[in-house]
Amino acid sequence: MYDYLIVGAGLAGCVLAERLAAGGKKVLIADKRHHIGGNAYDEYNEDGILIHRYGPHIFRTNSKEIWNYLSRFTEWHLYQHQVLAYVDGMKVPFPVNVDTVNKLLHESFSSADLQIYLDEARQKAAIKEITNSRDMAISRVGHELYEKFFKHYTHKQWNLWPEELAAEVTGRIPVRLNRDPRYFTERYQGLPKYGYTRMITSMLKHKNISVLLQTDYKEIVDMVRFKRLIYTGPIDYFFDYVHGHLPYRSLYFEYETFPVEYYQETGTVNYPNDYDFTRITEYKHLTGQKHPLTTIAREYPREYRDKESEPYYPVPHPDHQEIYNRYQKESEKLNRVNFVGRLAEYRYYSMDQVIARALEMLRRLP
Repeated sequence: MYDYLIVGAGLAGCVLAERLAAGGKKVLIADKRHHIGGNAYDEYNEDGILIHRYGPHIFRTNSKEIWNYLSRFTEWHLYQHQVLAYVDGMKVPFPVNVDTVNKLLHESFSSADLQIYLDEARQKAAIKEITNSRDMAISRVGHELYEKFFKHYTHKQWNLWPEELAAEVTGRIPVRLNRDPRYFTERYQGLPKYGYTRMITSMLKHKNISVLLQTDYKEIVDMVRFKRLIYTGPIDYFFDYVHGHLPYRSLYFEYETFPVEYYQETGTVNYPNDYDFTRITEYKHLTGQKHPLTTIAREYPREYRDKESEPYYPVPHPDHQEIYNRYQKESEKLNRVNFVGRLAEYRYYSMDQVIARALEMLRRLP
């Protein structure tokens, strides 16, 4: 008899498993994939280079509690992520800052000058009400920078134009009035020194935790005895799509290894306007690994098709939110089931937010 059956071996499921097991509960984790870690899974490729199979994952948080919690299971490679964007034939810092605008517009703006430029661009745009991602971006940077950085990148990423998407999509991206080149500014930033998979393996090393991989929980749920179920998978799948399928955006990665130490200047270079891929990530920048070769991943957004691809991003649109709301109402009728995580809540979460949600749920569990 298990106290908990946890569906999904991603961060949410593994954090809850570790905490529950440490509290004396017996836990079984079931996951469809052949590995633990969810989308944070990393491994060494055939050339011995550590790569992230589901795209770059840089951990960052302002929570000392969450940082200290993970530090029980890993040492850290401290890393501050920098991103360049290939625009007008140049690589410029992104998010937009003083150096970005000066290089693109051939200016020598100070922070005060950039503030004036942005104020004038916003006034000219005259966005009176923000109802979508286009409005959000233009209200912050004006039409010119919107066209260069946001419009086409968003369309490639989502196969929808910014005016078709919720404002939060572009609202997450900062605009800086200084020369700070970092993509993130949280107090704690880094990657597990020996990889996410090693860290999560350490989390699950407890006598009270059992793991079943390559297992659909629906195939075992009637055979396993347990008191409570925690579900981190797609909520529409849980309810057998009774209210329809929730749309997701998926990704395809094209890997290539080069006989050079480094391929590009920073960990990630975005391509908002050129080519079919959205960005190129070079993992050695992120992990700090020393190796005479280097591996890059070109990232291509694509349609999500169940059983053919992975669901990466919930598509933020009011119609899709309404479908999710119906599923959420169904979930509230259940007494011994809890839903947590990106797919179960149909919401974008960073890794620290997923962990925070898991720890918050832990406090409410019987």
